[in-house]
Amino acid sequence: MTPKPDPHHEIDGDVYVSPRHLASTTGIDDPAFAPLLELGWSIEHDDHGNAYTNAPDRKVRVGYLPEGEDDGLWRINAYRDPFGPPTWGACFNDRTPTEFVTAFTTALATAYEHGPDAYLARPVAGIDEHDPFLAIVPLLKQGWEIDRPRWGVFAIQAPDGLAGMEFTTGDLDPEAELSTRDARWQLWAGKSIDRPVWYATASTDTPVALLTAVTECVADPAPLPRWLQDTYSYIKGMAQPTPILPPTPTPLDVRRAVASRRPVALPAASVPRWSTTSRPALPGPRR
Repeated sequence: MTPKPDPHHEIDGDVYVSPRHLASTTGIDDPAFAPLLELGWSIEHDDHGNAYTNAPDRKVRVGYLPEGEDDGLWRINAYRDPFGPPTWGACFNDRTPTEFVTAFTTALATAYEHGPDAYLARPVAGIDEHDPFLAIVPLLKQGWEIDRPRWGVFAIQAPDGLAGMEFTTGDLDPEAELSTRDARWQLWAGKSIDRPVWYATASTDTPVALLTAVTECVADPAPLPRWLQDTYSYIKGMAQPTPILPPTPTPLDVRRAVASRRPVALPAASVPRWSTTSRPALPGPRR
């Protein structure tokens, strides 16, 4: 499904990438930071080119780490005690589509406005909006299939087999969840979860509403705009880039275009005239 271009909105790209899970990063951090900065959160930069934003009470921290120690570009943590260990953590690597990160931070901004009961809401099976199963529903609605590839793991795979989401059961190491890919949730794209092109992880107590915001964005059938020359912004060889065509001109657009191409008529007073009985003067000799 290719969206119709909006004549009033400039599209940031010259191709649409479909399916959207085969897009990649736009390389711009502004969209993901924007929902949090709009709440008045501060932003700081270090000497290495990394950026950080913190909630006013320091209970939510977001790091954009292009010069970090690994490929975890975005690291997001929430705390019950700003001086204690994180209650939950999420990570998006350096090739995760920017729109998916923005979906998470937008939901996080909304949750933060509702207070700790929202942004620290622990997933609980069978409890209304906190049931972890809700996070995979958007994917299932778009034809992703659920499976159990190995003991203790539920997997949901995209119809093309080039993306998936895994939920690991049982006890996990809290520290490993925050610093490695051994987390409760893992979303990925590529030919294999073992060698993903991009991935995102979330620890055990990450609120379901934040996870669902990401899976809803991933499941959206609309393609994502990218620039064909920016080959880092989509998974080359797997994605299907389609040229973004200009919008079909309306009758008014056609009339305006025709009018703009007509020669400008000179005013009558400026048109040179002479009679058939007289000859125009010849130019004089050069001096």
